[in-house]
Amino acid sequence: MSSSTPEPSAEVQREIFRTATRIALSDGKYRSLMLSGKIGGMYYSPRGQEFAAASVAAHLRRDDYVVTTYRGLHDQVAKGVPLRELWAEYLGKAAGTCGGKGGPMHVTAPEYGLMVTTGVVGSGLPIANGLGLSAQMRGTDQVTVVNFGDGASNIGAFHEALNLASVWRLPVVFVCQNNKYAEYTPLLEGTSVEQIATRAAGYSMPGVTVDGNDPIATYQAAGDAIDRARRGDGPTLLEAMTFRFCGHIMGDQQVYMPKEELAAAMADDPLPRFRAKLIETGVATVEQIEAIERAAAEEVADAAEFALDAPLPDPAVLTTDVYAEGVAV
Repeated sequence: MSSSTPEPSAEVQREIFRTATRIALSDGKYRSLMLSGKIGGMYYSPRGQEFAAASVAAHLRRDDYVVTTYRGLHDQVAKGVPLRELWAEYLGKAAGTCGGKGGPMHVTAPEYGLMVTTGVVGSGLPIANGLGLSAQMRGTDQVTVVNFGDGASNIGAFHEALNLASVWRLPVVFVCQNNKYAEYTPLLEGTSVEQIATRAAGYSMPGVTVDGNDPIATYQAAGDAIDRARRGDGPTLLEAMTFRFCGHIMGDQQVYMPKEELAAAMADDPLPRFRAKLIETGVATVEQIEAIERAAAEEVADAAEFALDAPLPDPAVLTTDVYAEGVAV
């Protein structure tokens, strides 16, 4: 499908690579701390899906909205949440975006447009409609992007949300990050269609499938969908084909995933592939790439150290932030 969005400039391509690098290094650091026993809890790695987030977010303004899932580190970093605050929230510290009350399953940072991280599959789609309706009623041109996996397209909330968004022409972009596995189930063992985007036809909206591991193609497809939403022409279902390198959750042994399939995907890791392309095409020099990587590594190390050393919330705040001030009883 042709795109009306031009290819990203060299500066934007370098920015997308920078975002993807920050995501991958954050993920790697977090997993290493878990494996060393320094931190615990539940974690859902987005490794392999960096560009599905970085390329879409390259179009978003700070006041645009993003809703994501428990596998949301890449979406949160890409939306621009500062790493120190993000890491502190993941570790349940008082300096986190939610004062440590949300944790990795419920990261929220409205000042950066990250409205909510949901822990229930597919539950973010109706929330995105509410955000889109709010922007529409206020007369702003804010766009809401809601990220979800292929498995979420099988629940009722997906179909209800797409239907209503189409009827009301809401400025929402539904981004299905199709990593081919719904938790522990291969896509076609639980889904009636090979491409999630084909389901858009039932709701009279564009449905676009793009290689989510191709930053340029994803940037262009996302640009079309976001422009359409911003000018008031309604929602789009954008399916970014990608792959998760790690299990559904930390500790998952991935026995349901053919070893050959996983090995092939990891051998074609989109991050080093795009790195090489930037150099080959003259978009970035080796020195520029290494500077990006060095800065990202330093930033991630700083954020992790900050979060590890930060204090836990005071138990006295346990019952605060339960109600908005205007509706408290």
